[in-house]
Amino acid sequence: MKLVVGLGNPGLKYQKTRHNIGFMVIDDILKDAAAQPRFDAKFNAEVAILNVEGKKVCLVKPSTFMNLSGEAISKVMQYYDIPVEDLLVIVDDVNLETGKLRLRETGGHGGHNGLRNIIGLIHTEAFKRIRIGVDNNPNIPLDQYVLGQFTQDQLITLTKSIQQSKEVVEMFIEGVPYKDIMTKYNTQ
Repeated sequence: MKLVVGLGNPGLKYQKTRHNIGFMVIDDILKDAAAQPRFDAKFNAEVAILNVEGKKVCLVKPSTFMNLSGEAISKVMQYYDIPVEDLLVIVDDVNLETGKLRLRETGGHGGHNGLRNIIGLIHTEAFKRIRIGVDNNPNIPLDQYVLGQFTQDQLITLTKSIQQSKEVVEMFIEGVPYKDIMTKYNTQ
């Protein structure tokens, strides 16, 4: 089973904020699949298990808040015995311009506290990720910026990024080597 996790913060207050781009991608995948996630207390996360062309995938939106995302992810991985090679995390990146995708097979947290927590709890940096650019504004403190709403122009730009992220997820589920996926999307 593959595990695809979108990072974000739970609650209406945080919908459509920069930090919630991972949730936005998962929500779009679920909408297309006509599936609803359910809250699972043992993981402290919203979970949906789908069968995509004969392959099982677990889609997760942690309810732990961003900085504790690793708690939910490590529990799901342990419960379903999912190896780290089958983990894909979708996350915002303030070091990329809005809408730019950067795929990675491994790497540090880059100052992102959600990734820092995941790395600490699964004890490795070697997991796949889709980093989606949300830009930055040096005039606004970073914690306030990432919890701020996207502008209408940014949301329009992100429509393509969300679609591309969904394509990456589909290829990941199909078993396409991640290096090949990276080659396709990191050069766009």
